[in-house]
Amino acid sequence: MSTNTSAYPNTSAYPYDRSGVERGPDGVLHYTGLPANLVAMLRRAVDTAPDAEALVEYGDPDGRLTYTELWDRAGRVAGGLRAAGVNRGDRVALRLPNGNDWVLAFFGTLLAGGVVVPVNTRLAEPEVAYVLEDSGAVLALTPDTPLPDGDPVVVDDQAPDELAGIFYTSGTTGFPKGAMTTHENFLSNVETCIRCLGLGHEPELRTLISVPLFHVTGCNSQLLVLMGLAGCSVIMPAFEVKAFLHAIEQERITVLTTVPAIYWLAMQQSEFAQTDTSGVKALSYGGAPIAPALVAEIKQKFPTARVGNGFGLTETSSVATYLPDEYATEHADSVGFPAPVCEVDLYEPDAETGVGELLIRGPNVVAGYWQKPEQTAETFVDGWLHSGDLARIDSLGLVSIVDRKKDMINRGGENVYCVEVENALARLQGVGEVSVVGVPDSMMGEKVGAVVVPLPGATLTGADVVAFAREQLADFKVPQYVALRGEPLPRNPGGKVLKPVLREQTDWGQPLR
Repeated sequence: MSTNTSAYPNTSAYPYDRSGVERGPDGVLHYTGLPANLVAMLRRAVDTAPDAEALVEYGDPDGRLTYTELWDRAGRVAGGLRAAGVNRGDRVALRLPNGNDWVLAFFGTLLAGGVVVPVNTRLAEPEVAYVLEDSGAVLALTPDTPLPDGDPVVVDDQAPDELAGIFYTSGTTGFPKGAMTTHENFLSNVETCIRCLGLGHEPELRTLISVPLFHVTGCNSQLLVLMGLAGCSVIMPAFEVKAFLHAIEQERITVLTTVPAIYWLAMQQSEFAQTDTSGVKALSYGGAPIAPALVAEIKQKFPTARVGNGFGLTETSSVATYLPDEYATEHADSVGFPAPVCEVDLYEPDAETGVGELLIRGPNVVAGYWQKPEQTAETFVDGWLHSGDLARIDSLGLVSIVDRKKDMINRGGENVYCVEVENALARLQGVGEVSVVGVPDSMMGEKVGAVVVPLPGATLTGADVVAFAREQLADFKVPQYVALRGEPLPRNPGGKVLKPVLREQTDWGQPLR
């Protein structure tokens, strides 16, 4: 590990509430006073606000459930699962789209004492078959079959370290791995989001879930967070930008979370000027580079919202670091400070650049990979998660991701971090998407190549991209090759750019310099 980076930065700049955070016998920081498990968290919400709206399936006139109705119906799903042979610890796969049924299946499985296995609905059938077989799911819930129904069952004695869910990673190569997520993992992320977003003080909290619930962002950092506060989750069955705008106003949304591209798209709509966004108090983004100009535009057009950038992995149950509003524009290329219970460090940082592999420790770090002891031992070492992300940590404690470890370009002995170049090029006006990869070169080994998808109506040339890059980056980081692409970047079902596919599809032509 590094010798010049505090694993738990105590600078005066640190903005988040650390009250009730204590180090346990395992050496890991923990929140005190959390519910024992997710069932207890839901029961607390039911007791606190029995008649308050818990769920809204947007667009369905009958898609509104109070907390009492959610509890009762989830209990009947649990009874149906038990009748179908699901016992404590059994895995239940959720192959359902976004909607109330997904949530009922999620909590129904937990109330039955089972383990939830969310399945990416974009997977091909062979990929689904792998997840079902690898997880050992005893039952898969699908949209063409009604949810199980039976006499209510409530198993509420799960321990904090008991397995609650298995989220499969969406790696760009190889088979996905099942991240074993405990009740404390889930609950720690809920508390982190409450503290980092400054929630809990606004009445009638309502979030708009436009991202998939099978991802940790939608499930762990939206749905469960609002349930932890007895708030309401408005769920979009499918994303459509005009419906997104209508829902913000019609459903009095107070908390927004999505990727930068969605905010950009929403603000380009003619309807945006007439959309009342004054209810939005907390707005977060993540998952892709964001230009300072876009942050500034978001702050201008959502003037009542505190904005911030969240970073995390499936293996951290979602949020590991968060960049608050006060730093959002000036440090737009940073993913922020560690969460109140997270410690970060760098593994083998470079003496000149300060870049090393980001290490993360905390009660949100999952228990390992399901039935994969070798990969678990490689990734989770002495209590620290080796994230696979290359990062810097500055004197304030701010973390900046510069690349995925396996995506780094070696240009004649100089390390070029793809994400760093992507972050720079994302600031160029007219750039919609950008991905940077290594282009084989007989002399240098690799040269820097950038694939740029212009925004609709934008006129960009490769020379424009290179000229802008020269103003932002050291010479050896400036792309030698620029390919302008007329269609979206290829992505896997989890949304990650498929860089091997991109290399195969791209005709680089002649170098521009």
